[in-house]
Amino acid sequence: MSAEPPAPPEETTPDEPNGDDNRFGSPGEPINRRSPFVFGFLFGLGVILAYALFLGVRNAASILILIFIALFLAIGLHPAVARLHGWGVPRGIAVAVVALAVVLLLIGGVVALIPPLVTQTTEMINNAPDMVESLRHNPTINDLIQRYDIAGKVQSAVNAGTIGNALGGVVGGARLIFGTLFNILTVLVLTIYFLAAFERIAATGYLLVPASRRERVRLLTDEILTKVGAYMVGALAIAVLAGASTFALGLVLGLAYPFALAVVVAVCDLIPQIGATLGAVIVSLVGLASSVPDGIVCIVFFIVYQQVENYLIYPRVMRRSVQVSDVAALVAALLGVGLFGVVGALVAIPMVAAIQLIMREVLVPSMARR
Repeated sequence: MSAEPPAPPEETTPDEPNGDDNRFGSPGEPINRRSPFVFGFLFGLGVILAYALFLGVRNAASILILIFIALFLAIGLHPAVARLHGWGVPRGIAVAVVALAVVLLLIGGVVALIPPLVTQTTEMINNAPDMVESLRHNPTINDLIQRYDIAGKVQSAVNAGTIGNALGGVVGGARLIFGTLFNILTVLVLTIYFLAAFERIAATGYLLVPASRRERVRLLTDEILTKVGAYMVGALAIAVLAGASTFALGLVLGLAYPFALAVVVAVCDLIPQIGATLGAVIVSLVGLASSVPDGIVCIVFFIVYQQVENYLIYPRVMRRSVQVSDVAALVAALLGVGLFGVVGALVAIPMVAAIQLIMREVLVPSMARR
């Protein structure tokens, strides 16, 4: 008895679904990706997303700058944490010690500045009546007041509501002070968090690199981070030298609160390009308040010292710590200020050091193999 041949499969049409997979009908033709409609839609969607990203970055620019500064400080302070950890100190305690040292430095600077600020303000308020009386009896001042009608202009300004504007200025000044304190605290807290999680952040970043290149990328990145730390050490050394020079000048001239002035100059000197000039102006004003010869001596001293620092001390320290040439250091600082302001000047020299390292270790060997 022969077996019956198998029945042929039943033919189905698109209108007759076959099985559960096609119970909703057969799929149609795929969308033509070269269609003008599809291209225009995707292009418009990309433009909208890019613009939305731009708006988000612009609106969050101030916070992003604080995060960037905190990350930069964490990178610079990480070698100190690693050194303590290498000596057997637990990492959490090492982070706490470094953070406490930074906080104590900030508190010490503030404590050094508050007494002279309060004293000088009180003296100015107490001496204000005598100063006004002496100005009234000065024939030159009276002649200027009458010639330019200063009294009338002052009265007109008061009648126009300048007092209200001054009140608004006081409120704006208070807002500026509290905003600055908030920014400082934010940067400090973020720096501590970045220090505590530095190893985890770095390990996560290395996981995004292909395994075949991960070790090389890790070595290059560690070298770049080391240069950033060396840059911060060099900048602190230059700031300490500027503060010590100012302290010596204050002792020689007999200025009030020479230690506070030295702290002001050292802190201002950490701000690239404009910080040294700002500190020099403050000390020169204090010198002029003491006496005209003292003010002239301060002005001449800082003019000479800034030239020595900009063209001798700064390039030499950066060349030894970050291994960047003198010309590259000066050009990088100027370009950083021109492009991104103070933040650009802060990261310009470490960025140049990183670019030089990548060119020497990656680009030059790859060009030699071609």
